[in-house]
Amino acid sequence: MPKSLWLLIIGMVINMTGASLLWPLNTIYIVDHLGKSLSVSGLILMLNAAAGVIGNLVGGFLFDRIGGYKSIISGIIVTLVAVTLLIFFHSFTYYVIFIIIIGFGSAVVFPGMYAMAGAVWPSGGRKPFNAIYVATNFGVALGAAIGGFVASFKFSLVFTVNALMLVLFLVIALLTYKSIETEIHKMKDIEVVKPTIQIKNKAKFMALMVLCIGYFLCWIGYVQWQSTISIYTQQLNVSLKQYSLLWTINGALIVLGQPIVSFIIHHFNRALKVQILIGIGIFILSFLIVGNAVSFTGFLVAMIVLTIGEMLAWPAIPTIANDLAPSGKAGFYQGIVNSTATGGRMIGPLLGGVIVDHFNIESLFYVIIFFYIIAAIATLFYDKTLKASDLLNVIDNNSQTKSTGNNYKVL
Repeated sequence: MPKSLWLLIIGMVINMTGASLLWPLNTIYIVDHLGKSLSVSGLILMLNAAAGVIGNLVGGFLFDRIGGYKSIISGIIVTLVAVTLLIFFHSFTYYVIFIIIIGFGSAVVFPGMYAMAGAVWPSGGRKPFNAIYVATNFGVALGAAIGGFVASFKFSLVFTVNALMLVLFLVIALLTYKSIETEIHKMKDIEVVKPTIQIKNKAKFMALMVLCIGYFLCWIGYVQWQSTISIYTQQLNVSLKQYSLLWTINGALIVLGQPIVSFIIHHFNRALKVQILIGIGIFILSFLIVGNAVSFTGFLVAMIVLTIGEMLAWPAIPTIANDLAPSGKAGFYQGIVNSTATGGRMIGPLLGGVIVDHFNIESLFYVIIFFYIIAAIATLFYDKTLKASDLLNVIDNNSQTKSTGNNYKVL
């Protein structure tokens, strides 16, 4: 693995350690500390994620236009300013404003990180994206463990530690990411391509959009663990520390389970579609388990199963996006993928909160399982447009060959 990728991995671990101090506890803080309803909490998280959708698209655009170094630095600075202000101003109104800004700034960072990872190791296939994914979840494990502990003393300390982590990430990015970008340009021996809105390969873009429909629906289900299920665990007397421990276990399993997952993936060869479909099937199983959970043990088993599913499904999506992306569009395509995930995080809490407030948690689980089935169908057929396009190209080429041959004979 290239040294440059290790620097990106270290940066992502630090970034996510800081971020995951806060995001698993957002719903609990809004409901228990700020005294708002689950629906209001879902609306706030939706606004946070909506800003993230925009941030991801902006981050992808900036990567293609000004490079990964400047786009990542910009995102870090915006996030750091908002988190720092949150240390001093965290009433409900300020919380909403700064959470939205944090959602935008942190999202700007991700397309650049993923696109740079793919660029520094172009022959690595899914490996660089899997490495960033593992780094993300290692940070989640550390942050969730620290966050639950810190919040049990004083919740505002969470913002302080988050800010310190962002400062450290900023220092690493300033010192090393410029040289990584220079290395990428030398490898490609090209200049930065200014992006345009025009979609040149419509078949590949359409394939990405269909795949992202499934990705979006999967994230609507996954984000329930950070919103409605977090409140559900409190109602069943699962402590805040135990809930944070679930995310620590999630991140630890992703890191420690990589040898096993790598062995399984090796037998898929390049069948990323199969990898995603198996992951979706495991997601469904996890919600069947959590629907019957009545204690911490039940949630623990469900989280372990959920983690296995995401280890298979999540890294495969940006890998496919990287394969589909035309030259000079890697940032744009990664921005779409990250925006899709953020869109799921945007809709999920509000949808889950409304369903639970008006019906019950069991109804929500049925809806989520239905979404996963639709996601599996979208994944199964996402590349049909590619195959049809390839067939048309073959027919056109054969026609041109025959035409050229006939003209040659006449001449």
